[in-house]
Amino acid sequence: MSSTTTIAPSSVDQGSSAPAPRQSKFFTVIRVTSGNFIEMYDFFLFGFYATYIAKAFFPATSEYAALMMTFATFGAGFFMRPLGAIILGSYIDRIGRRKGLVLTLGIMASGTAMIAFIPGYATIGLLAPFLVLVGRLLQGFSAGVELGGVSVYLSEMATPGHKGFYVSWQSASQQVAIIFSAGLGYFLNETLSKEFIADWGWRIPFFIGCSIIPVVFYIRRSLQETEEYLAQKTHPSFKEMLKTISLNWPLVVTGTMLIVMTTVSFYLITVYTPTFGKTVLKLTTVESLLVTLCVGVSNFIWLPVMGALSDRIGRWPIMALFSGLTAVTAYPLLSWLIANPSFQHMLIVELWLSFLYGSYNGATIVALTEIIPVRIRTTGFSLAYSLATALFGGLTPLVSTWLIETTGDKASPGYWMAMAGSFGLLATFLIYRGIVKER
Repeated sequence: MSSTTTIAPSSVDQGSSAPAPRQSKFFTVIRVTSGNFIEMYDFFLFGFYATYIAKAFFPATSEYAALMMTFATFGAGFFMRPLGAIILGSYIDRIGRRKGLVLTLGIMASGTAMIAFIPGYATIGLLAPFLVLVGRLLQGFSAGVELGGVSVYLSEMATPGHKGFYVSWQSASQQVAIIFSAGLGYFLNETLSKEFIADWGWRIPFFIGCSIIPVVFYIRRSLQETEEYLAQKTHPSFKEMLKTISLNWPLVVTGTMLIVMTTVSFYLITVYTPTFGKTVLKLTTVESLLVTLCVGVSNFIWLPVMGALSDRIGRWPIMALFSGLTAVTAYPLLSWLIANPSFQHMLIVELWLSFLYGSYNGATIVALTEIIPVRIRTTGFSLAYSLATALFGGLTPLVSTWLIETTGDKASPGYWMAMAGSFGLLATFLIYRGIVKER
């Protein structure tokens, strides 16, 4: 008996999975990207409140050691992403986009709630950092397929000739989370005392995130299955999916190289920026928050603009141009900022890096949905994205902190971002010159 799962459109529960042609595209985008909002909201909070989390859960003899343990825990969640990409990705490719997105939200919510409510080290000892680690691992497992599932859903629901624009809202929804969390952090820092925030006030944004989750779960449940998925006569089994992945490993590796530029630049200019501003440039908490908020707005603008532009002129010209610019400008700009530290200069540098990230990513995410074989689209996309995030992007705060400490060069994170830009440029060449393609 064949292991291929056959799903005819007539066998699907019409009340929850059948396509609804009259359903508003606008509200469908909101429904499908809502989980992205929660994921990035929590990730940004972890980065911004890293110094408080370090003191609460990872007491150490030095601020550097505590931060390293905190960022190591932050990075550990990313190593679960490839596993989530394969297991949950194959589930979505076999069972359906809608059901998979509801499942990933549930797993993500449990990890978020754990981090919000776990008592500190002073109360429960070593159990505190252990439970924080478990929460991060659950988030990582879920996130391994969340971005891939959302991107694939958006690409399959897009109107002809507008895939770049539609898929760009996967990343744009993350920027809404950055803007919201940065604005919330600014409000709390203006209304609460530093002592109160350091004690337990830093948990308030996490509590707010937990209160939003039921709303997001409700609106995501109303998603309809995509017509493109329902039109497929067969869907691969787990074994068949692994075989196809192994046959196309050069494509997955090259896709990973494409996404390295996306993940490294994103985590550098958002998650790591508040820590960099406070500990390296010695800016105030409010100044670091305002810069991050402006970066989120900038990203939100450039992502759909460049996604739409890629629909008109093609993906590769945008990807090649902005990955190349990243490779040659990241370190010089950070060196200039270190030599001239100020709120205004940090804002200028971060907005330029945001322009590079938003422009490249606006074309790249949709490109990855197009180059991965359709039968393993969610799994292949998620695996490439997860590997890039686990091996490079998610480690950006940790690597940046380590580079500065070991080299003594406060601009050294620029080398990390320049490397990511070089990867993106090389991968663009390999894919669009036909050197690496589907097998």
